[in-house]
Formats: sequence, C-alpha cells, structure tokens
Amino acid sequence: MENWTNAKLCDVANLILGAVLFVSPWIFGFGAGTVSTNAYITGIVIAILAIAALARFAVWEEWLNLVVGLWALVSPWVLGFQGTTTAVTVHVIIGAVVAILAAIELWMLNQIPPRLTTGR
Repeated sequence: MENWTNAKLCDVANLILGAVLFVSPWIFGFGAGTVSTNAYITGIVIAILAIAALARFAVWEEWLNLVVGLWALVSPWVLGFQGTTTAVTVHVIIGAVVAILAAIELWMLNQIPPRLTTGR
C-alpha cells in the first residue's frame, strides 16, 4: 500500500509540474514562438499522462513520462532556445524532475514482485 501512495504522490507532482510548464510562458514572458509552443505542448502531455496515471495506473504511462521528461530536458538545445535563459532553466528543471519521478516509479514497480495469487 505504501508504494501505491508514493506512486500517487509522484503522479500528483507530475500533474503540478505539467501545469507549471504550461503556464510558464505567461508567468515568465517567453514570447510567442517555438519556446512557448514547446512549453504548452509538453506541459499538456505531462499533465494528461499524470491524470491518466491517477485514474488508472499503467506501466506504459511511466515510460512515456520518462520520454516526455527527457524531451523537456533536452528540448532547449534541440530546438535552439536562444536568448531565453529563463525558458531554458524552466524546461531543464521541470524535465529533469519529471524524468526522475518516472524513473523512481519504474524502479519501485520493479522492486515489488507481482502477486500471483489474490488471497495472500
């Protein structure tokens, strides 16, 4: 039961991080273009995956969270965020935290062997 609670806390944290990334262009004034579009799309995807995990857990969701978190982490260099150090910082921090939370959940999932019977 404890690991289930920890997984839910990670999913709630991901939901909050996705929302923060989504509103970060307005909060920090990124300006229109690739930077803000990436923040909107990546934030929405992180939030939707977190909501899906809160509604019904699936292993694939954690793998997608890891991929999206890594995308947010490397996207400033892939997309060439130039002259926007705040946008780079926000993307890197949120991406790293989302990826770390997904890795922790995957690790927790692999530490607990699946139950073969429901009676024990």
